[in-house]
Amino acid sequence: MKSNLRQCVTLILFTLTLIATSLASAARQPLDRVVAIVDDGVILQTELEARVRTIVARLSAQGTSLPPRTVLQERVLEQLITDSIQLQAAEKMGIRVNDNELNDTMQAIVSRNNMTLEQFEQQLLQEGLTYREAREQIRQEMLISRAQQRRVGSRIRVTEREVENYLEAQHSQGADGAEYELAHILIGVGNFNDQAQVAQARARVERLLEEIRAGRDFRSAAVAESDASNALEGGVLGWRPEGQLPVLLADVVPGLAVGETSGILQSGSGFHLVTVLDKRGKGEQLVEQSRVRHILIRPTAAVSEAQAEARIRQIYRSLQDGADFAELAKTASDDAVSGSDGGNLGWVGRGEMVPEFERAMLAADLGELAGPFRSQFGWHILQVQERRHKDISSELQASEARQAIYSRKFEVELQNWLREIRDEAFVEIKTDEVAGA
Repeated sequence: MKSNLRQCVTLILFTLTLIATSLASAARQPLDRVVAIVDDGVILQTELEARVRTIVARLSAQGTSLPPRTVLQERVLEQLITDSIQLQAAEKMGIRVNDNELNDTMQAIVSRNNMTLEQFEQQLLQEGLTYREAREQIRQEMLISRAQQRRVGSRIRVTEREVENYLEAQHSQGADGAEYELAHILIGVGNFNDQAQVAQARARVERLLEEIRAGRDFRSAAVAESDASNALEGGVLGWRPEGQLPVLLADVVPGLAVGETSGILQSGSGFHLVTVLDKRGKGEQLVEQSRVRHILIRPTAAVSEAQAEARIRQIYRSLQDGADFAELAKTASDDAVSGSDGGNLGWVGRGEMVPEFERAMLAADLGELAGPFRSQFGWHILQVQERRHKDISSELQASEARQAIYSRKFEVELQNWLREIRDEAFVEIKTDEVAGA
């Protein structure tokens, strides 16, 4: 009896020891901490650390020197807060990104960088990201972009008169068609009627300009101090044709040498600095176009995938047997617009059709029946009737003008919208947690 009792006590003590050891181990492994509360969401320490690692890796790969760790953390946290507000806005708007769209976008990124999937994953690892994490980040960027387009894009209108005025101004300035790779710093001013705020912002931008001209790296300064939405990319705006330069920069950039920084520029958003990272001439505006027609059979609730495929293959056999393409398009195609015109889509260039259609079109010989093949719209058969090289300079100039005007207005309205939603949001930053991150 006593022996059994001793065994029981020993077992209890051993169990308690295990529990105590487990608790001590758990105490050494702190739970993920909340660094900020943003409306109905939170930002965790792990999210902040992961984004900091990615940005550090990216900037280091670009050769951009880094600001102090605390400054970088504060700026990354502010970006995460802005992203969270926009993602919650996208959810309220019912905006979604499905897996097929995300897969297509990821594949396009891989192709655009001339990489295999394995090389792309290796590149991500060098930036501190797994493929799964990168995929989620791209999904969030797509959601944010769509929310911006819906909320900001709806405020913008570009008239034909604005396009004409823009082109006339470009012609009078004798624009040479050069393209510029630019980087930009914004020191924001929320209220130009607040003289103290204006003076403080001007002092900041004057100090920055002096430091940059004395040798401070422009992109590093942008990371540390710019208020623009692309600050954490080193302020890089990418390549801009001379005809698409924002009004603020149009008279300034062509006069800058590569590596030279502008003087202080002022807009309704605040004070700006811009530098030319590189410059190149513009290529000729000849493009290859194909005059193409097609027949589409679309799966529906009443027509299964298998039935649609069987139907398009039957049409293909009829065409091979000599049936008239235009007549079949009129009677059988589910594309009502082109079908009424014998399937004609007119002259089509690269980038105008979905990838599956473009691949089939470019691979087809003149007069050849291409297909059947599947796209997001359904099953197609196409035929290229003619090819040509066309100088689209005038059309391209008008398109670029329209895009330039839209981009100018969009950037102004985007900054206004971001300020609005940031001011309206409930944000609580856990200062101690950020400092310890």
